[in-house]
Amino acid sequence: MKADPRFLIQPKEFWANIRTISQEVGYTNRGNKRTGIESSVKVPSIEDVRQQFEKLGLKTTNIENKNGVLTDFGQHLFDYFEFRASVLNDTVQGHFMKKDSAEIEFKKLKTELNPKCPLPMNKQSGEKKNYAFLTGIVNMLVEANIDDAPCDYDPRSLTTMTHDAMPLRTLSRRVDGAFPSVVNPIAIWEIKEYYYTTTFGSRVADGVYETLLDGMELEELEIAAKRKVQHILFIDDHYTWWECGRSYLCRMVDMLHMGYVDEVVFGREVISRLPEIAKEWKAIYDVNKS
Repeated sequence: MKADPRFLIQPKEFWANIRTISQEVGYTNRGNKRTGIESSVKVPSIEDVRQQFEKLGLKTTNIENKNGVLTDFGQHLFDYFEFRASVLNDTVQGHFMKKDSAEIEFKKLKTELNPKCPLPMNKQSGEKKNYAFLTGIVNMLVEANIDDAPCDYDPRSLTTMTHDAMPLRTLSRRVDGAFPSVVNPIAIWEIKEYYYTTTFGSRVADGVYETLLDGMELEELEIAAKRKVQHILFIDDHYTWWECGRSYLCRMVDMLHMGYVDEVVFGREVISRLPEIAKEWKAIYDVNKS
């Protein structure tokens, strides 16, 4: 998923309102198994906003006029809430795989591609010990679409951009992959897969904030040094992200439109989308090399 151009390059005030409203009104509508109502991402109403802002001692004058009519700014806020809910409820939800589906896709690619890239194991033990399916899928699809170009599938160093062979900016965290390397990369990526998770813990929430930190540092790099590094996020597991973490999915869509991530690839979308992305990286690599 790439950002909708309508909501890019918004002022910080816009995102301050999105965050405050989302937090106070709530990100989701709770489902009810007895009545068959499924949980979903919420679209707040202007009445919801009025009530919550009043509790916080905040004014809505930038959102609606004295007659209760939405301002242009307010209309854009609610257009975004509608978009965010629609794309997550109607599209993204269907992309997420469960463990068994991910394993099938992994094994299929492993057989078809006969990869030489690393295929790491997950961090589980006992019966849950297995390949890290999404990481393996990402590595195989990158390898299959960059020809003989180099790639760091498991960076052990911090990402560094240089000037005259000297460090110019270095990110705070190690990433999960870099093309062609962690020094002056064309692209870096992070992978958040939680197929064996049975509870929603702080590790998942931390992953979202880590992506935000990387994105903010890359934004500063782009402003200061006029250097663009593509930042891609791959995530999967239906239970973790949809059943437990819809509020964090909302924050990911927000980060995407704030420009902190260039693309978020959800679940099985990786199969169709990553080959296109990797070929774009290879084309840039070839131009830079020539």
